[in-house]
Amino acid sequence: MAPDFTKNSTHSILEADRDRAVKSRNGGIGAAGFISPYDSSQSGTFLSKPGEVAIINPHDAGFPDFEIGMAWDNVAVESQKGFWSKFFKKRILRAGVDLDLGCLYVLKNGMRGGMQAFGAEHGAYDTQPYIMLSGDERKGDKEGLDEIITVNGAHWDDIEKILLYVYIYDGAPNWSAVRPQIQVRVPNEEAMVVTLNARKGKMSVCAVAGLENIRGGIKLTSYLEYFPGHAEMDRAFGYGLSWETGRKD
Repeated sequence: MAPDFTKNSTHSILEADRDRAVKSRNGGIGAAGFISPYDSSQSGTFLSKPGEVAIINPHDAGFPDFEIGMAWDNVAVESQKGFWSKFFKKRILRAGVDLDLGCLYVLKNGMRGGMQAFGAEHGAYDTQPYIMLSGDERKGDKEGLDEIITVNGAHWDDIEKILLYVYIYDGAPNWSAVRPQIQVRVPNEEAMVVTLNARKGKMSVCAVAGLENIRGGIKLTSYLEYFPGHAEMDRAFGYGLSWETGRKD
């Protein structure tokens, strides 16, 4: 759906996360930008349940430009079955899932809209909405964050709220296999990280979190709500946009 803006055990889970984090750092398969809460060399404020909140207080001189990035763990583990499974290690595969980062926004002057790579809606940095989306990273294999929304910090006071979402464009809607995460990175502040850990099949869109301008500060609230499509998500959060079917080029 493209926007028409003109009208098992806890221990085992922890060990698996540590293993994947090491593979990413050492150049193995996976998103190099992925931050694991179980890796002591990485820091951040981690949100993983609906309704959790992180806050960054206003800066005296206003906010610098800041980034909202997406990373996902492009690793799949193929389980060996049958008699030979005891003799052979599990095989690491590429997950092959294409995810898109997108957002809906409302400015304080009432202007509202959205952006995502699907539909070629990338926003604008120097003019309204003062929010700009990078190009489309389709595999989650490149260094650093895979897709980035840049917010013009000098115009943060012009922005009322932003809804951040992730959309599975290609590949089975298996959120647990790729564990996408949204990272809000404000210079000189700890990263605020929301990771999708829920298992929701056949729901291709996840409203991950909301950013609100609260008296000049930043309030991040994790939503982690899943929807069959963009229009259903929009209706749930009341942005009131029009949507039409489309394809990536």
